[in-house]
Amino acid sequence: MYDVRSRYLATTVATAGPARLLTMLFDRLVLDVDRAESSLLAGQRPEATQQLKHAQDVVAELISSLDADSWDGGPGLLSIYGFLYSSLLDASMTGSPEQTAACRDIITPLRDAWHEAATTVAESQFAAGRAFPALQSATAGVLGVG
Repeated sequence: MYDVRSRYLATTVATAGPARLLTMLFDRLVLDVDRAESSLLAGQRPEATQQLKHAQDVVAELISSLDADSWDGGPGLLSIYGFLYSSLLDASMTGSPEQTAACRDIITPLRDAWHEAATTVAESQFAAGRAFPALQSATAGVLGVG
């Protein structure tokens, strides 16, 4: 049986629109990498490996949900995601906190950019009189995910 926190999280994910899901994934990705780096610095390699594996799973989801052909920046973003996936895998295999930090240095500006884009989309939908886009049918391709 789910506890209250698990049910809340499941409901939040199930009702989030594409832009919100994307920002949630990036927030979790940063958290995973931060935890992995801290674990490596504390000599807790199994915990770090687990966190880095989850980060790889998140990046794999970002790759699979990206419609790289829907906008000019898609192929470049796909390339960054691929590089990031490989770097996370390498960081996990080597147990390098420096490489883990380098991954975070790639992820953080991407996360910030997606948050800014999501805010812009939400503001434009609000201005257009669609204050509750999650209650309407999702438009494929919002922020390059669909």
